[in-house]
Amino acid sequence: MFTLLFFAVHAWSQSPSAARLDPARLTRLDNLLQRYVDDGKIAGAVALVLHDGKPAYEKAVGWSDKEAGRKMTTDTIFRIASQTKALTSTAILALVEEGKIGITEPVGNFIPSFAKTTVAVKTDSGINIIPAKRAITIQDLLTHTAGISYGTDAQVASLYQSKGLGPAAGAGWYTADKDEPICVTMERLGTLPFVSQPGEAYVYGYNTDILGCVVEKASGMSLDDFIKARITGPLGLKDTRFFIPPAQRARLAAVYGTKDGVAARSGEGARGQGSYVDGPRKSFAGGAGLTSTARDYARFLEMIRNGGTLDGVRILAPRTVDLMTTNQSGTLHSATGLGFGYGFETVDRYGASGMAGVGAFGWGGAYGSIYQVDKQSHMVLVLMIQLMPNGTDIQQKFFTTVYQALLN
Repeated sequence: MFTLLFFAVHAWSQSPSAARLDPARLTRLDNLLQRYVDDGKIAGAVALVLHDGKPAYEKAVGWSDKEAGRKMTTDTIFRIASQTKALTSTAILALVEEGKIGITEPVGNFIPSFAKTTVAVKTDSGINIIPAKRAITIQDLLTHTAGISYGTDAQVASLYQSKGLGPAAGAGWYTADKDEPICVTMERLGTLPFVSQPGEAYVYGYNTDILGCVVEKASGMSLDDFIKARITGPLGLKDTRFFIPPAQRARLAAVYGTKDGVAARSGEGARGQGSYVDGPRKSFAGGAGLTSTARDYARFLEMIRNGGTLDGVRILAPRTVDLMTTNQSGTLHSATGLGFGYGFETVDRYGASGMAGVGAFGWGGAYGSIYQVDKQSHMVLVLMIQLMPNGTDIQQKFFTTVYQALLN
């Protein structure tokens, strides 16, 4: 009853698509998800598929916390790590629409330490640190072509460690335990050398965390407050936040990791359960800090799929969404049919990402959660798990099992 009421209240209706999902074939997802739980490969999962904005499939399987005896539910909260990047990119582009940020504007206009950056270059005699050839721009950060990694690369790891970044931050991206605002951390990052020249390579790293600081500088608000005011609040996403209220800690799924082929509960700390409830609650990491539910995240994606609007609320203009969801980085991200827009990986060739159609886009998070939006088929696909490292192939099989149910 709750599920039916939830979707009725939120009015997920959109224009109908020519394609349809076969309910009988879609039930194959039940067996797929349950098999991974029964085999001990995952503790639990929540899967949600929207078609034309309406729920075609929603299922919670297994455990949110096996040791505590808590079953997975459709409103379980997950750490979404790099799925945060899509919301931060949306925040940046909302400010671009207002003229407060320019797409090709130098990042140094907002964060002084980025006015003149450096690059660590490997040579026969060691590592040379040289000046960057040009300023890093907002566009470089949106497409991950600024040359900025997570600081765990051999040539820079020790330098980042000494500044509380890279190896000192779990796998580099984790900042939930930092007792300082994100801009303090990012200003320190700007003093460190990066690993490639701006615009010359796709390098995945702190790019969107830097953008989170830019949002704060350009708006005069914390990233947390800006996202609440401009994205999650207007869309009614009540369970998408950087830190979870202590009273709701039981809704947060536990983190597991693949060990000897099965899921084993992770310990505390940066590479485990993290500080998402009892942490300092000061670092709003735009690259990897949010928590959310499958329903909340699917609703955000439905807004993007619908050209920046949902249920009478407009977050972005349609042309801005097109910039996010079409390749803006040429072949730097991939030479095999995938691109990267201003916030999402894009599918530019059928077969480059399984059965996803040309124009599809998506990404995932370090805790194993993943999503895809297929514009051709009018679908939003979301799979939430908490498995880090993830030694399974459940993500690929989830997508395939959804697409095999799609009949044109």
